[in-house]
Amino acid sequence: MEKYIPDIYQKSIYTIDYDKLLNRGIKYLLFDLDNTIVPVTLRKPNKKIKELFEDLKDKGFIIIIFSNSSKKRIKPFKDDLEVDCCARANKPFKKKFLRIINEFHIPIDEIAIIGDQILTDIVGGNKIGITSILVNPVSTYDSFFTRINRKFENRIIKKLRDYDLFTRGKYYD
Repeated sequence: MEKYIPDIYQKSIYTIDYDKLLNRGIKYLLFDLDNTIVPVTLRKPNKKIKELFEDLKDKGFIIIIFSNSSKKRIKPFKDDLEVDCCARANKPFKKKFLRIINEFHIPIDEIAIIGDQILTDIVGGNKIGITSILVNPVSTYDSFFTRINRKFENRIIKKLRDYDLFTRGKYYD
């Protein structure tokens, strides 16, 4: 059950205490794209997202969009936000996590994954041993495969709640 529990749970990417992450030694942030940064239907970043990412870069973070989406989907965000990206990450599998860690020479304790799905973002991050941060989805609309994942995720969350291990809406860092 531990593989499903995020290290940090916050309402959104805007409520995460990034200074606290810096104090923990986190320097690299892997951001999921769809329903973490923007709704699936949004094709480019808005002003609020641009401001957040500029602020994070000013603090010294290196940001990588780490998404199961295609390069075509991610490219406008990569270009507008001026960040690195990894498309078709195949989360929760380890391969692309390890590729990013090796390519950027990142110590495990200096990287965090931020995402809205337990079965992809959190399980993937926990498999590798990096800090995993769950946020609520920014939209109720999901792609087909994500809708399937959400059904399994809801069952897992119910079990975690029954064992008093995780409760949706009970935020912590």
